[in-house]
Amino acid sequence: MSIFSYIRSIYALDTIDTRFTNSSGTPYKTVIDGRAENAAANAKRDDSIPRAGVRTDHSGRPIAQPSKWRTPEFYFYYFIFITVVPYMFWVAYDVSRPSDPNYHKYEDLLSPGWIPGRKIDVSDAQYHSFRTNVPYLALLLTLHPIFRRLYNAFRPVPSRSNSPKPNGSSYISAADGDAHMEQRVSFDFGFAFIFLAALHGFSGIKIVIILYINHCIATQIPRKYIPAATWIFNICTLFANELSEGYKFEKMARFISPLNGVGLDSTNPLHNWATWLDNYGGIISRWEIQFNLTVLRLISFNLDYYWSLDKRSGSPIEKKQLDLSNLSERDRISIPANPKDYSFRNYFAYAIYAPLYLAGPILTFNDYISQIKYPPASIESARTIKYGIRFLLCLLAMEILLHFDYCVAISKGNPNWSDYTPAQLSLLSYFNLHVLWLKLLLPWRFFRLWSLVDGIDPPENMIRCLSNNPSTVAFWRGWHRSYNKFLVRYIYIPLGGAKSGTWLSTARTMFNYAVIFTFVALWHDIKLNLLIWGWLIVLFMLPEVIAGFIFPRKKWENNLTAYRVLCGFGAVGNLMMMMTANLVGFAVGVDGLKSIIHGIFKDYSGLVFLVTAWCVLFVGIQVMFEVRETEMRKGIFLRC
Repeated sequence: MSIFSYIRSIYALDTIDTRFTNSSGTPYKTVIDGRAENAAANAKRDDSIPRAGVRTDHSGRPIAQPSKWRTPEFYFYYFIFITVVPYMFWVAYDVSRPSDPNYHKYEDLLSPGWIPGRKIDVSDAQYHSFRTNVPYLALLLTLHPIFRRLYNAFRPVPSRSNSPKPNGSSYISAADGDAHMEQRVSFDFGFAFIFLAALHGFSGIKIVIILYINHCIATQIPRKYIPAATWIFNICTLFANELSEGYKFEKMARFISPLNGVGLDSTNPLHNWATWLDNYGGIISRWEIQFNLTVLRLISFNLDYYWSLDKRSGSPIEKKQLDLSNLSERDRISIPANPKDYSFRNYFAYAIYAPLYLAGPILTFNDYISQIKYPPASIESARTIKYGIRFLLCLLAMEILLHFDYCVAISKGNPNWSDYTPAQLSLLSYFNLHVLWLKLLLPWRFFRLWSLVDGIDPPENMIRCLSNNPSTVAFWRGWHRSYNKFLVRYIYIPLGGAKSGTWLSTARTMFNYAVIFTFVALWHDIKLNLLIWGWLIVLFMLPEVIAGFIFPRKKWENNLTAYRVLCGFGAVGNLMMMMTANLVGFAVGVDGLKSIIHGIFKDYSGLVFLVTAWCVLFVGIQVMFEVRETEMRKGIFLRC
């Protein structure tokens, strides 16, 4: 492989996650076995011709259209790209220079940078925390797998199967799978206690108590009450954690032994002990902030256990005659584990699994059990190395962006938005969203990389770049994808899913969206901005859903170019609304958004810029459409 081919492979969808290029119903070993044949076939295939097997519409025509990359239309788009994109970066850089009149307002928010002559904007607390701890996290990523291998060397897996291996040397029997799970869980269970103690100190006891109560809800109350009790307990836990600020030992001491005055009684042993416990809060004393993700794992365990009770009369493995060591992702998630696998030890090891504890991605309990029994074939050293390289490139991109574009510091420096032109306002907001995207992408990819190195393959959280999402609905399928999969499995499908064809079913779908995004907003944080953000997302989904109902693709089969242009104009509106909602929820808030909108529309120049921006976005959206057409010509069908 040449250096250019290798670089290109780093940016392939398959490098990020094999789930993007292979069906969730296809075992990955099947893909590996057919890789040589596929490689030979791809070498002979003309990418401009739709391949055999591409999905077709009702008339039998291929959905993927002939390539447009070398058409006059797209040559014009290339010209727009090579002129407009550098200008966008220049505008953001221009207002981030020391010569800008507003520089003094946010200069104190900047830190010394490693690029000569430039400071760096690390005023975002979330990214600053991650950036500061990258060396320690990298050390942990290195040491944790080494400790596991040392533990495995001292406690090897005994071979418990003397039967022949019908599928070759990679076949793992059920007995061997159980032995492998025993080895992994015993390490994960012990490491979880050490990890909790280091992260949260004595507050780890509170987490263990919450986990124990949740486990009792699943295993000890009558079956019909499990779902309702699970949701009520975990949602109440989210609120209680927030309102009580993590159940400080000091406050509990005051409750048990109240005082007439203010403060603790230094002569009271209980109060002294409570203060001492609070002082040893570990590396992350505010454990309740990190606990939101753990709540999702608690819900996953309880509901997976609940659904397993319905399937114990007949084994899906026997009915489908499946190879346990070669299950597809869909089967790993949907097929329940053995009854004995829903033990507290397995549950605790899953809930506090170190690589995924702090930021995810989210893995269901059934999937976790399946993977620790039968190592997934999708984890390959070459791909993991490329995934790590891509993470480092994303980290470099973030660092360079924050050295030359101080959009976050500007928004935090109490700016007078009327001092900025419409172009500056819009592009500062645009790059602010990209910083938001990258600051979430980096921890998610780092912790997934750690998990891959450790032998567990969770879903990738980000599919597309923020600037490659023309659809609101598809955007939320691809943003925090593992969380989206959780919402679909545990909320969306139980609520009835999505049905189309009538106005009533469309309204029911939108109601389901409203329920989900209300939960999503409250799950993120109990703040009005986020609740407004959740409702705005649902409101902004309405135009796309209604437009899809009024203008179905099947009615435009004879004029797909006109349909593509029509979709392009609609997608521009989608992008504007998505940027608006995310600015409210995660960047400048409602008041900041009002100031930005007022600054854009305050005079005629703002309207001129807005029209120009719409035209540029339309060009970008046409390129997005063609990217997806290219994927379909390769047999890749992503719904985002």
